[in-house]
Amino acid sequence: MIISASRRTDIPAFYSTWFMNRIRAGFCEVANPFNPKQTSRVSLLPQDVDVIVFWTRNALPLLKHLDELDRRGYSYYFLYTVTSYGNDLEENAPPFEQRIKAFIKAAQKIGRERIIWRYDPILISTKHDFHYHEKKFAYLTEKLAKHTRRVIVSFVDFYKKTERNLAVVDEKFEHHPEAVPGFADFISNLVAIAEAHEMEMKSCAETRDLQKLGILPGKCIGDGFIRKIFDRDVSHRKDPNQRKECRCVVSKDIGAYNTCIYNCRYCYATSGYDAAKKYFVQHDPDDLALGHVL
Repeated sequence: MIISASRRTDIPAFYSTWFMNRIRAGFCEVANPFNPKQTSRVSLLPQDVDVIVFWTRNALPLLKHLDELDRRGYSYYFLYTVTSYGNDLEENAPPFEQRIKAFIKAAQKIGRERIIWRYDPILISTKHDFHYHEKKFAYLTEKLAKHTRRVIVSFVDFYKKTERNLAVVDEKFEHHPEAVPGFADFISNLVAIAEAHEMEMKSCAETRDLQKLGILPGKCIGDGFIRKIFDRDVSHRKDPNQRKECRCVVSKDIGAYNTCIYNCRYCYATSGYDAAKKYFVQHDPDDLALGHVL
C-alpha cells in the first residue's frame, strides 16, 4: 500500500506531530470527504506500507522525524512545491528565498533522488505572463538542480473553489493559456532550461497535449519511480479516485480537505481560509483522523 500524505493538505508543514503520533500507533483514520463524521481505518504499520509520499511546501517541521521513520523501516519520498508567487496568491507561504533554502535542506537530508520539485500550478495572467515564469523558473532551476533530478509542471485547473478564491485577486487569469500567442515557445523554453541543468521534466494531469512540445506526461505517484528508487513493486493500476488525466497509481490519502492554512488563492482543497484556520487552531494532534468536525 502507498500512503499519500497528502494531496488534501500539507501534513509535513502543519500536521507532522499528528502524523508521527499515528505512525507510532500503527494506524490512522481517514474521514470521508463527503461525510467527515464517517471514517475508515488505515494501517500504518511498516509491513503494510510500501512507500509514503509526502506532498509539501515546507518539509522543515517533519525533517526532525525522518530518522525515526528510517529506524522504523519506512520508505518515503517528497513531492515538493516551490513556486515564486507573492502574498497576493500564496498569502501564508514562506518567503521566496526561505522556500529554496528549505527545499535544499530537505534534499541534503534524504538525497536528491527522493525529492521531486513541483513547479505548479502555473497561472498565466497580466502580472504572471510567460516571461515572468521563464525568468523565475530559470532562477529556481539554477538553485535546485544540484538537489533534485526531476521537475513536474502543470497549469492551474479552474475549479469552482479556485474561481471563487481568485476573484479577490486584481488580475485577469488566462483559462486557456495554450491559446495565448507564444505558448509553444514558452513551453519549449522551460524544457530547454531544465535540459541545460540535466533535469527531467514531466507534466501532471494535463488536459493539454504538452508531449509534442517536449514534456512527457508523468506520474507523481509512479510505480516505475518507486521500483527504481526503492526496488519495490507496487500496483500498476491507475488510481480510480483521481481525475481522468492523472496517471498516478493507487494510493491511500490520509489527509483532509479544508485543513491547510497557506490560503493559496488557486487551491482546490480548501473552500475558505477561515474554516481551515479554525480547524488548525483547534486541532488535536492525538486525533485519530484529520478533519474531524469541530
